Amino acid sequence: TLVLRNDLSGNPRFVELLEASKQTILDAYAHQHVPFEMLVEELKPERSLRHSPLFQILFTLQNTEQADTGLGGSRLEWGGEGGGVVRFDLELTVRELDAGLALSWWYKQELFLASTIERLASSFGVLLEGILAGPEAGVQSLPLLLAAQRHQIAVEWNATGSAYPREATLGALFAQQAAETPERTAWEYEREKLSYGELDRRSNQVARFLIHQGVKPGDLVGVLMARSAVLVEAMLGIVKMGAAYVPLDPAYPAERLALMLADSGSVLLLTEARLEASLPEPATKAVRLDAAWGESDAGVEAGGSAEDLAYVIYTSGSTGRPKGVAVPQRAVVRLVRNSDYVRLSRADRVAQLANLSFDAATFEIWGALLNGATLVGVSQDVVLSPRDLAAFLQEQEISVLFLTTALFNQVAQQAPEGFGRVRDLLFGGEAVDPGAVRRVLRAGPPARLLHVYGPTENTTFSSWFVVTEVAEGAVTVPIGRPIANSRAYVLDAGLEPVPLGVVGELYLGGDGLACEYLNAPELTQEKFVESPGLPGERLYRTGDLVRLLADGNLEFRGRDDQQVKLRGFRIEPVEIELALVECAGVSEAAVVLREDLPAGRGLVAYAVAKPGVRLSGAALRESLKTTLPDYMLPAYVTVLDALPLTPNGKVDRAALPAPEAGYARDEYVAPRTELERLLCAIWEEVLGVERVG
Repeated sequence: TLVLRNDLSGNPRFVELLEASKQTILDAYAHQHVPFEMLVEELKPERSLRHSPLFQILFTLQNTEQADTGLGGSRLEWGGEGGGVVRFDLELTVRELDAGLALSWWYKQELFLASTIERLASSFGVLLEGILAGPEAGVQSLPLLLAAQRHQIAVEWNATGSAYPREATLGALFAQQAAETPERTAWEYEREKLSYGELDRRSNQVARFLIHQGVKPGDLVGVLMARSAVLVEAMLGIVKMGAAYVPLDPAYPAERLALMLADSGSVLLLTEARLEASLPEPATKAVRLDAAWGESDAGVEAGGSAEDLAYVIYTSGSTGRPKGVAVPQRAVVRLVRNSDYVRLSRADRVAQLANLSFDAATFEIWGALLNGATLVGVSQDVVLSPRDLAAFLQEQEISVLFLTTALFNQVAQQAPEGFGRVRDLLFGGEAVDPGAVRRVLRAGPPARLLHVYGPTENTTFSSWFVVTEVAEGAVTVPIGRPIANSRAYVLDAGLEPVPLGVVGELYLGGDGLACEYLNAPELTQEKFVESPGLPGERLYRTGDLVRLLADGNLEFRGRDDQQVKLRGFRIEPVEIELALVECAGVSEAAVVLREDLPAGRGLVAYAVAKPGVRLSGAALRESLKTTLPDYMLPAYVTVLDALPLTPNGKVDRAALPAPEAGYARDEYVAPRTELERLLCAIWEEVLGVERVG
């Protein structure tokens, strides 16, 4: 038995790989007297009763001296049912016959379906033919798919084109709704109501004010407001006069807000009186939009085109700075008008939970306003209480709702029956808990439960999957197929489609793509590439690892980098690490997403002090609050003497210790009275920690 490891880095030519393998085998024969058991004992691999040590795939060549055939006369045969005991996960036996080569595939049925092995055998045959036709080719460019298979994956399953107002602008589509149903309620929030006619008139005032302030079509305008009718008026007014809005979350630190305003080059900042005290100190002129107007409410000609920007939204960046994703109006229209995953109408009541700086708000706000539906604001207090949220959905007769997976899981845990009156419940944003989905399905599910997926760079949603059942043994739920007028490709490192069931990187195309990363041409060029199958088509490389299932649905499998998703937000740990290193006394830092925290999933930061400096995890976390938004703050900051390293000198993230729940010794204050002891005991039970001070 020979254990063979091949190095495919650098995309070697097949003949080079063959020569390297030959040399490895010849070198191994010099040690063929060493018993396999001794090799296992020396290498000490991780033992498991589930599989053989060192290797799990066996290739056996059964040749005879009489046989005289080459690959040119090869023939693939499906081995059928066969008998005997399968020793390894997968075995391929090749026998030399007078007529050619006979291949037999043996596999463990608890790991593989027969259909999977049939596809594997088919791809192996295509690979052999490709090698014979071009042995000088790089291994990454060798074919694995039959022409019919490639056509199905790349063309048939991406035939998502459908009619929608592709050339219309957001302002024009809203104006049409306002003209047809001016008395219909457009916005509700607590005691505040606004009709389509009123919203149209007020947004006209905003548009004319912006023009008088010197804002020109194509300019960017910052919007720093809490949830209110004025916020919706600002968004509409900006796009009506041809500009684009830059959503800014009032909860962000002033330093981060100032950075976004400066990077975007916003010519104006629209805000409100209650936020004036927390405004950053930008060069941008700030204007209170809740002040008296005195502007004409005459109609504004909705000019421009569908290719004009609608907004620039900032997400976490791997360079240590947030990056602005520039989204055109057409991408928003493709998301909410005449699509297949959800059908919005004037009879709908759409819940608005997301902050404007989270792109889920794009679906909520424009989905309602461009279809004549009523947009119903939900207060933060209600959002943070699963039972109150469930009651709100029923009382307000909400028909369409999007929740982040984290919030969906919370409601499913505490009030799974709360979605019973919702027609379309969409959830997504991070790894799903199949148990939470099952609880909702059993407790009285919505009419349609949709698992959705999509990055900001492809305008909120890219794929969808209708969930009707979840098997008991399931560990995930598919993210489905691309929505209308979007395309999804699973490609390898050479931008070639991979076979069904094989993990590859997800690339997205279609009308939902962003234009660029603002002021970042190199990053734009890296992430937005030309389609290999459709010359001239742009694709966004997501960095998400997925695989295509036999029915054409996509299944999420992880990331090819350190980026994580938490509570629906996309986070680059390196941005937090760089912010931590900028704190006084910190020499090194690492940030990981852990699943083993008392409260579930959360970010944990690890810091190493400079020589002679004593660090406090709590103090470092407080320092991070001045530069990072709440969703990026680590749940714990742990101080280490040194970061663990792998043999090649990189940080060994798997070896980072679990954080100590509670306080450092010098920060903990024990309860002093019976009341304090009682309160601490309650918090310890609720939070699942050993001690609370």
